[in-house]
Amino acid sequence: MKELRIRVLAGVFLVAGVLSWAGARLWTSIGTLPSVPLAAPIVLALIAVVLLATALSLRSRLKAQRERRPGAKGVDPLMAARAVVFGQASALVAALVSGMYGGTGVFLLESLEVPAHRDQAIYAGFSVVAGIGVIAAALFLERVCKLPEDDDDHNNGAATPA
Repeated sequence: MKELRIRVLAGVFLVAGVLSWAGARLWTSIGTLPSVPLAAPIVLALIAVVLLATALSLRSRLKAQRERRPGAKGVDPLMAARAVVFGQASALVAALVSGMYGGTGVFLLESLEVPAHRDQAIYAGFSVVAGIGVIAAALFLERVCKLPEDDDDHNNGAATPA
């Protein structure tokens, strides 16, 4: 499984933001603007909390397992892999959604004197912050579940002389 790269997440965020900003400008020229739902930052924050709780739980279980504590509950490797995949998928979707709301929010900054647009800009800003929280929690989860480096990985599969 490949590690999640911050450059990829930043690229997804920026592309989605630019496209969303351009789409909001185009949509406004038609007459209306799609709204940013109040539930968007709440859902993203809940996903971040679930990812963080999973990471903290796995970290404590792995630490107990490494220290060979009596009665320590081990971590199923398949469960850890599923948690990492969930974290990576959540981070990618959060980067996309945060970029989309970020672009809309930047567009809404032009018309903060309208109360409805101001509220939408606030919801968009909270969505971006919550999306960054999802990304941070996913990266932390990935780091917790990372296996120790093997010496064989550094040799790129080349045979070592005997």
